[in-house]
Amino acid sequence: MDFFIKKIFDGKSDELVHLQFKKFSKGEFKNKAMIVAKKTSGKYSISTTQEYSNEFVRAMAEKLGEEKTSVTGVVVSTRDLTGELDFQNKKQFMGVKQYIIEREMSGTEILNLCEKFPSSFIGLSFKTGDSELKIKPKAPKSAKPSTKGEEKPKVDFCKLKTSDINLISNLIFDPEARDFNKIEIKHDFFIEDIIIPEELKQEKDFSKIREMAKRKGKIIRELDIDGRKIKKECEFEA
Repeated sequence: MDFFIKKIFDGKSDELVHLQFKKFSKGEFKNKAMIVAKKTSGKYSISTTQEYSNEFVRAMAEKLGEEKTSVTGVVVSTRDLTGELDFQNKKQFMGVKQYIIEREMSGTEILNLCEKFPSSFIGLSFKTGDSELKIKPKAPKSAKPSTKGEEKPKVDFCKLKTSDINLISNLIFDPEARDFNKIEIKHDFFIEDIIIPEELKQEKDFSKIREMAKRKGKIIRELDIDGRKIKKECEFEA
């Protein structure tokens, strides 16, 4: 599967891309979707910030298929998922619910979970073949406009080890980065407009408007490929 940044730079958009931006207001959001990747003897070690969590889970579940593996982690939601989700424990704080997952699951079961709860944060850790995914089992921070002097986030929320070149090429898709020892990538999101669909112009439920409205702006992608710096820009609407 293509990750959301690749879709945007390919001029594509879908519901999964929209979900990435639904919580953003207008403003500048710096140091997003950050990646640090190292290649050693054909094996890749990838670390990213939180934005790739759900997509990594989907991509790994597709690789796993009908096979089962040990899965641990959380599903985070503001909704009560009791009766809809098979979980082993639940934590709750300030209206945010964390459902603890600790059981054997197939890739198909994981994909069904992703489809059933697309707006939830799905932070699951598991292995398939020689690929291993680890995601921090906690709710990610909400999107807030960047401020002066703000520290860069640690690039360690998701960790993936793999030799699957298809996974890598959909994450690091730049022709200039076909071969690297170490690469660092960051994105700055500039949300310039909130587009409200015509059918929602009379809607009084502001939460529904926020969820359905599209964000329009640009993304600046900066790469450091073994010390060689490259900057790209792409307009988007999602």
